[in-house]
Amino acid sequence: MAGENLTTMASFTLSGFANHPELQVVLSLIFLFIYFFTVMGNLGLIILIKIDSQLHTPMYLFLSNLAFIDISYSSTITPKALDDFQSKQKNISFVGCFVQMYFFVGLVCSECFLLGSMAYDRYVAICNPLLYSIAMNQKVCIWLSIMPYVVGFNNSLITVCVISNLSFCNSTIDHFFCDTTALLAISCHDSFNTEMVIFLLAGFTLLSSLGIITVSYVAIISAILKIRSTEGQRKAFSTCASHLLGVTIFYGSLIFTYLQPDNTSFLTEAQIASVFYTIVIPMLNPLIYSLRNKDVKNALMRVIHKKMFPH
Repeated sequence: MAGENLTTMASFTLSGFANHPELQVVLSLIFLFIYFFTVMGNLGLIILIKIDSQLHTPMYLFLSNLAFIDISYSSTITPKALDDFQSKQKNISFVGCFVQMYFFVGLVCSECFLLGSMAYDRYVAICNPLLYSIAMNQKVCIWLSIMPYVVGFNNSLITVCVISNLSFCNSTIDHFFCDTTALLAISCHDSFNTEMVIFLLAGFTLLSSLGIITVSYVAIISAILKIRSTEGQRKAFSTCASHLLGVTIFYGSLIFTYLQPDNTSFLTEAQIASVFYTIVIPMLNPLIYSLRNKDVKNALMRVIHKKMFPH
């Protein structure tokens, strides 16, 4: 079948969960519920960190950036998915598809590197507490907050450029958003070079960010084991337990989704994993970082107390 390039194909069709029309209403309600709590939870966390002076530390600067990323990439995917649940056409324009891919890939890559920045912050706090204020000064914190976006969106720009040069035999994307693997699956000609570029970019993102996290936690665990008292070990580990849980869930779902064998029988599992890390994890992060964090809970109580007893 002859391929169509970007100039001749007007739009794509996101088939997604179209094979299960009986689930459209249920999925629509579930997605809406999760998206509402994602936005409210992450936005509430950002506002709380902003208004409570005791949370004006590097750790919570990174956490507010993580909340912003979660709102952003959930908003890149979920509203369109909700619209498709109510529509028979389920179309997305060429430009809209690649814009969605650009922001999604950029934000996911940014989150990978931001999690690395957070791991480094915990490393300095636990392994070099006396030098923390110097090592994590304002300039360093700003740099560690901005660089994840710079690297992430540069990777995304390259990804979009190489995929947009492909020709496509089919306008139906078997996914609920414009994912890289779903677009590669409908490419007409040999996309080996494109796949290699994407593989190298994804490998760099995963290996470098996971490398930073792994090295940081090896040093952290080593430092914690040197603490003589059990209570001291518990307090030290509790400062990074939430981050470690968030990292495990996020990277676990990413690896499960994108390191599947090239086989259509794995498509359903990959779609479920995609739902998890694109829609569910952004909702879970505020819970992980607040319910397990005494500082956030205390800050929330202070804000509530001030509102109820202003004088």
